[in-house]
Amino acid sequence: MASNSHQPIQGMSDIAFPDVALWQFIEQRAREIFARYRFSEVRTPVLEKLELFTHSLGDTTDVVTKEMYTLEDRGGRKFALRPEGTAGAIRYVASGGEETANARIFYIGPMFRCERPQAGRKRQFHQIGLEAVGAPNPLADAEVIALQVHLLAAWGLSGAKIRLNTIGLPEDRAAVVKGLREAIRPRLHELPEEAQQRFETNVLRLLDSKDEAVKKVIAGVPPVISFMSAESRAYLETVIATLRRLEIDVEVDPSLVRGLDYYVHTVWEVVHSGLGAQNALAGGGRYRINIGGREIDGVGFAMGVERVIASLEATGITATQFAPPPPVFIVSLGEAALNENLLLLQTLRQRGIACEMELAERKVQAQMRRANKCGAQHVIIRGDSELEKGIFVLKNMADGTQREVELPELMELLTH
Repeated sequence: MASNSHQPIQGMSDIAFPDVALWQFIEQRAREIFARYRFSEVRTPVLEKLELFTHSLGDTTDVVTKEMYTLEDRGGRKFALRPEGTAGAIRYVASGGEETANARIFYIGPMFRCERPQAGRKRQFHQIGLEAVGAPNPLADAEVIALQVHLLAAWGLSGAKIRLNTIGLPEDRAAVVKGLREAIRPRLHELPEEAQQRFETNVLRLLDSKDEAVKKVIAGVPPVISFMSAESRAYLETVIATLRRLEIDVEVDPSLVRGLDYYVHTVWEVVHSGLGAQNALAGGGRYRINIGGREIDGVGFAMGVERVIASLEATGITATQFAPPPPVFIVSLGEAALNENLLLLQTLRQRGIACEMELAERKVQAQMRRANKCGAQHVIIRGDSELEKGIFVLKNMADGTQREVELPELMELLTH
């Protein structure tokens, strides 16, 4: 029986060549776009105090009640692997790491959720996200959505759609919850048992349930915005009008909510048909987070890198398009050539040329096999005769032709 001792934990993956080339492209483009919008990177710890997430995300959310990896240290202190990026980023801002009034930060890294692995879901997954700290402002919300659309375009991802809604202000929450419960209560008996429990603990989450019985009941419920204040309705209208001025299409979806307690006003989701039934590519929204007694307002989004990759691949963009250029391979005939070629190897690398060679004496056939395996387009061959003449034999692996060149010509050919 084959041993699984060398396999990653279920729901977690190694990411290596050639797949990692697409990851690197995605991260590089993200950093370029974030820099244009004046966001700077922050790298927060993957392990945080448990209370950071229970307080900011909400005690009744699925993330807190079902999905977090938690642990206790020897002193009895409770920690959690971060299940999302916003809480840690805002904790960093609150600690004085950035000027709180207008911090603009982004993060790229792994998140962890202990859930049943399935298509599009991992226990260790990766997110690219940003946070723009500042008082509620519909123009700031529109700017962040515009950045997200810009980023999708920079990756070459077409076909994504933005669904937009509002969950209003905290002052609206009581009226929204009351209105929803009153609208749902006459048909409460039609809901599954788990949905009936959620009716009591977090009725908003019934709006985006995938359960057909729940969806049937929710279809007859008034949109949440009808229970909100005029101020909240006007805020959403300004966000939508601003996006339209920026020529960004959005679909207002009254059933859209976010599963975390810290959201206020604008919430949105990016979906892509290439992902199948679980079509959410990214989520975002405006929030108000209490950190150590301080309330911090901001707006941000998080995009699942694995989901971005699945969407790109569905549209024909794959890792093979971002593979590094083929290397030059150096073949040594004899000990003297081996030592001289080591100097040549370093010289070429310092000139920006990727190259490889065997670092021990081997037969020519073995060296040529390795040159083929690494995909070399050109091979440089040197032995005692070439050293004596001060020349290099340059072989084109595509057509098998070879010629003798001196150092200046070799450099010219390899650097152009």
